[in-house]
Amino acid sequence: MNKNQSFYKLLLIAFLFIPFVNQAQTTKTPKWPTITQQNKPWTRWWWEGSAVDTTNLKWMLKEYQKVGLGGLEITPIYGVKGEESKFISFLSPKWMDMLGYTLAEAKKLDIGIDMAQASGWPFGGPWVKDEDASKYVGHQSYTLNEGERLKEPILFQQKTILRIIGEKTTIDKLVEPIAANKNLQGYAFDQVRYPKQLKAKTLMAYSEAGEIVNLTGRISADGLLDWTAPKGKWTLYALFEGMHGKMVERAGPGGEGYAIDHFSLPATNNYLSFFDNAFKGYDLSYLRAFFNDSYEVDDAQGEANWTPDFLDEFRTRRGYDLRNELPALLGFSKDQDRNTRVLTDYRETVSDLLLENYTKAWHRWSKGNGKLIRNQAHGSPANILDLYAATDIPEAEGDDVLRIKFASSAAHVTGKPLSSSESATWENDHFLTRLGDVKKKMDLFLLGGINHTFYHGANYTPQDAKWPGWLFYAAVHFTPKNTFWDDFKALNNYMAHAQSFLQAGKPDNDILVYLPIYDSYANRGNTLLIHYDGIEKGFKGLGIDKTANDLYDKGYAFDFISDTQIMNTSAANGKIKTADVNYQTILVPAANYMPFGTLQKLMKLAESGATITFLNSLPKDVPGLANLKENRYAFKALIAKLNFKTEGNYQVAKLGNGSILLSNDLNNLLSAAKVEPETMKEMNLNNIRRAVDGGKYYFIVNEGTEMINGWVPLATKAKSIALFDPMTEKKGYAAIRQTEKGTEVYLQLDKLESCILQTFDNEENTASYAYVGAANEGNQLTGTWKVNFISGGPVLPKALEMENLKSWTESGADYDNFAGTASYTNTFKRPKGKATAYLLDLGKVEETVRVKLNGVEIATLMGPNYKVEIQKSQLKGKNKLELLVSNSMANRISWMDKTNQNYKIFYNINMSSRLPVNRGEDGLFTAKNWTVKPSGLLGPVKITPLTYINPK
Repeated sequence: MNKNQSFYKLLLIAFLFIPFVNQAQTTKTPKWPTITQQNKPWTRWWWEGSAVDTTNLKWMLKEYQKVGLGGLEITPIYGVKGEESKFISFLSPKWMDMLGYTLAEAKKLDIGIDMAQASGWPFGGPWVKDEDASKYVGHQSYTLNEGERLKEPILFQQKTILRIIGEKTTIDKLVEPIAANKNLQGYAFDQVRYPKQLKAKTLMAYSEAGEIVNLTGRISADGLLDWTAPKGKWTLYALFEGMHGKMVERAGPGGEGYAIDHFSLPATNNYLSFFDNAFKGYDLSYLRAFFNDSYEVDDAQGEANWTPDFLDEFRTRRGYDLRNELPALLGFSKDQDRNTRVLTDYRETVSDLLLENYTKAWHRWSKGNGKLIRNQAHGSPANILDLYAATDIPEAEGDDVLRIKFASSAAHVTGKPLSSSESATWENDHFLTRLGDVKKKMDLFLLGGINHTFYHGANYTPQDAKWPGWLFYAAVHFTPKNTFWDDFKALNNYMAHAQSFLQAGKPDNDILVYLPIYDSYANRGNTLLIHYDGIEKGFKGLGIDKTANDLYDKGYAFDFISDTQIMNTSAANGKIKTADVNYQTILVPAANYMPFGTLQKLMKLAESGATITFLNSLPKDVPGLANLKENRYAFKALIAKLNFKTEGNYQVAKLGNGSILLSNDLNNLLSAAKVEPETMKEMNLNNIRRAVDGGKYYFIVNEGTEMINGWVPLATKAKSIALFDPMTEKKGYAAIRQTEKGTEVYLQLDKLESCILQTFDNEENTASYAYVGAANEGNQLTGTWKVNFISGGPVLPKALEMENLKSWTESGADYDNFAGTASYTNTFKRPKGKATAYLLDLGKVEETVRVKLNGVEIATLMGPNYKVEIQKSQLKGKNKLELLVSNSMANRISWMDKTNQNYKIFYNINMSSRLPVNRGEDGLFTAKNWTVKPSGLLGPVKITPLTYINPK
């Protein structure tokens, strides 16, 4: 017995004793939300070389509208070789004309437009002067005994760095400034640091007796020190400020230059003023938002860890002079606690500067221009929760749901309606990604709280460009040249339906998880900076690591919260309120360090009726060096107020109308705080909730390998529940039953399928959702399949006839090399016996398929399940089935690489591979070693009569 037969027998047995329901007895049906531009998925739109023209811009915008995209983010990047005459310099008058044309045409088509505020990333360009470019700090130490003078000049030989992605050159052939060099597109500089001798910006002397002397003013122009060491042994520390040298990555023409100093307010303002000048006289009213890609300044040699006025900023913010603590900053003090505290203060200052002098300054500028900002804060050497919070639309990326939740948490906690994602950046490798793979990744973002997704990305490509068109160095290629393009609309329609719910209402999470940033700051590591990227980078191994993973694995609904955000919370009616969202508790996961102000606020929340929970232990100390004695005393005095008593498996300290709970057991601790998980997680069902007037929205995905066909518990009481399938658009009121713990809903979800629930607190609706069961085992479609190749290349193979379905690549070279769409047609009679619907199962398909029945398109299927429910009214006595099957681009690309046809025609990276197996001798992508990949309809195709059932 094959797997399909086994499945249908089990399905039949499951429903043999379930009575049928008359579907006509209920007339009321739930409604889908109206789809808006914002509900639809958007995409990054790469303008390679900004070699755009009005004819192709208009064509592409219509293509994007046709497949259901809601908006585009314009990001100009490196150009295409051979198209140099069409290059347009970023922000030039001609470039601005193309932007204006795009805005006008997009408005006609109801397509939104955002714009990256750099050509590539991070912020930077040829107008960034040396004084505004990213900086690093170097240091050297010297020792002197009493009566000695330093003989050597105090100079620092800056290491020469020349990182080039494109054509090679040497540093001696380059002129300064870097933007003055020719062939910047060809070189594709990633980092340039010229050989220089740096003079000391600061020189401090420290004696073994604890004396400190500032010697900065005693250094001559040639670097010699005019100072004789007094009594004792002295160590001198010199700080040198150098150019970090990071260049804008993937920059297009007119965008090549140094990255800005993100810690400097003048650098940020000077950078933005260039846009003010470029925008003068242009109507940008339809432009919605400006965008910043992830930080990525330090994916280079060394770190951008300094700014010219850092010492003054530090003294203002931390309350003491860092010059007096250079040994501790660098980890050379014998007092390890002092080393830790000074380093913590340094890292907090960097975080403050990145937040205030860059993120908030950029936000103010954008708001002054009537625009929003979308910002990817991850990768920054800062508390990214606070960076995200200073953004109108926080944006995440990646494969880790906890990383994703940093962006959505900031949106939830600060009351922002949208959080976005850079999605499907590197699914599989070039030309291998299925739409089903993308759908799986989009579900992950939705489950992580993202409700405004951006694909990464779509290339501007002229209509007459040779196949495969203009490409980007990262997969996936969302372009009209892609073989899945005509099927792409189905995925976008799915996403629009899902986001129409998830953009409504408010987040409905129970727990605010405290982010112990000071525990992370205290970990010295090998570098001055820590770059934060979710839990994995910055918090790995800390208490929050295990706690966050346990919360997610157990089905708890939570957001992360920072110290600053905690200060903006309030408590009422036993709930913790932040922005306009209520939470049950703040959970502190075994933090060692916590500022006095944070602990004080938590206790005030408890006094106002909130429940605050501590896992494993209370915080032990305050961070930072300034006023340490006083802060520690006040901190310990607060802790001393807590009079814990044991109650069961946890301890409780009453404070005012609320309480502080402490336990080593996460489940017991949260249960005591009246927080319960969504136990559907035990069934491999993952979910996210939103609160709406009169109920809740649930988005649920079956992440298991088996079909769910039964009752699913909700941590919600409901009088009735509407059930929506965002892929098929099937809907109705679900079968429900009440239990002591809440409401259970009946779901039928195959692996990786999803659904949306709308629960009603008081509204009662009779179950009307059409649950189905197999009436019998069904029949396999037989007869001759006629296969006609209708679009694609390099040539259209001759038609085939198949008695037994197999990959079309088994039919010869033209079929091996073909990428495109083939039409499979067959006829069949309506199965005998009574049925109210039918299940058409196509078996295995490589890779997407549009299903037409009797001339009417009824579904687009993208896997991993290739099944569609057919209504009885859609079948005739004799039926024509047409399946439009598209394979991937892979076989044609492999043929091109094997026959040395050059489609990799791009400046800069041209083109990288995600997987080592797909890299050639030059380290870049090649498909020449690929074997031919199965393509087409492999089947078997089966039709099974169904009958509606009434779950009991």
